Amino acid sequence: MPMTSRSVYSSDHELFRDNARRFYREELEPNIEQWENDGIIPREFWLKAGENGLLCCGIPEQYGGPGGDFYYNMISSEEIGYAIGGGSCSFALQSDITAYYLLNHASEALKQRWLPGMVSGEIISAIAMTEPGAGSDLQGTRATAVRDGDEYVINGQKTFITNGQHCDFVIVVCKTDPEKGSKGMSLIVVETDRPGFERGRNLDKIGQKAADTSEMFFADVRVPVSNLIGEAGKGFAYLMDELPRERLTVSYRAWAEAQRAFDVTVDYVKERKAFGKALFEFQNTAFKLAEIKTELTAGWAFLDQCLVKIVDGTLTAEQGAMIKLWTTEKEGRIVDDCLQLFGGYGYMREYPISRMYTDARIRRIYGGTSEIMKLFISRHI
Repeated sequence: MPMTSRSVYSSDHELFRDNARRFYREELEPNIEQWENDGIIPREFWLKAGENGLLCCGIPEQYGGPGGDFYYNMISSEEIGYAIGGGSCSFALQSDITAYYLLNHASEALKQRWLPGMVSGEIISAIAMTEPGAGSDLQGTRATAVRDGDEYVINGQKTFITNGQHCDFVIVVCKTDPEKGSKGMSLIVVETDRPGFERGRNLDKIGQKAADTSEMFFADVRVPVSNLIGEAGKGFAYLMDELPRERLTVSYRAWAEAQRAFDVTVDYVKERKAFGKALFEFQNTAFKLAEIKTELTAGWAFLDQCLVKIVDGTLTAEQGAMIKLWTTEKEGRIVDDCLQLFGGYGYMREYPISRMYTDARIRRIYGGTSEIMKLFISRHI
């Protein structure tokens, strides 16, 4: 089952894929080394992606979007993952995650204010969940939002925030009623030009070096009550509603990265010679690649089954956790096996497989660690 020939997608979807792949090959791959040295992807790249219809594909036309289905989102995510250096590209955070918090839960005014610019790439968003003392355990959130008349006053600290340097607004996970535990959590939009908001440093990571990942600080940041997403106290429920979508997105990216690692490795072992013959002619190499090809084929089928369910609204939180656990753990092993077949060259930064190796490592951590996924799944046995 080749990556680009699956029954879940129509011919229109595949035409969109051709455009997406061409865009990332021409605009991302030649520039990723410079962007990694800079530690950030320029906003101009976001604008070009918006011009090419690659951002927020599922947003309805009334909010400036193309009105496509979520299949288009996943094709864009696949093609980002398949591109060399795509691990640093955080379009999916905006297109597949923050946009849907707004679309599914926010007021009409918030949708009209933010979604059109997110589609065009003129506005960049972030969501602030993780704190120095609270990661996968969102109920451990300590950031607070205290109501004062028609405003919320927000205090707290967040870390590991994707799009942290670029973002024009951030959806902040905070406690509006700390005494109520998870039922006291809310989601509030904070514009990043408000007094009291401060970006921390652009964090230095072992992989995804062109992705701007930041700390954030909130010191008596005042926002209008109208910036509340949905209802106060329902933030945790909204997170639980949207996390399966986030985990499916992470999974598609992971699997496309694994597919590209396999493809570049096949090309390499058919060209590289040792002891007078191509590496591919050694049984160990051929058998290892046969195993990987089989796993990739099974993984695409599993993913596409989950994609159908997310589109029709039947993907459960447990299934989202399972697909995220399975694909990200498998990706780590696949990319590691592929790097091994490159020998010493696989450890050199000039070879794309080395970038794939370090970029892939985070997938088992963000969106909920593998250990949290196992814990969640085990509760449903």
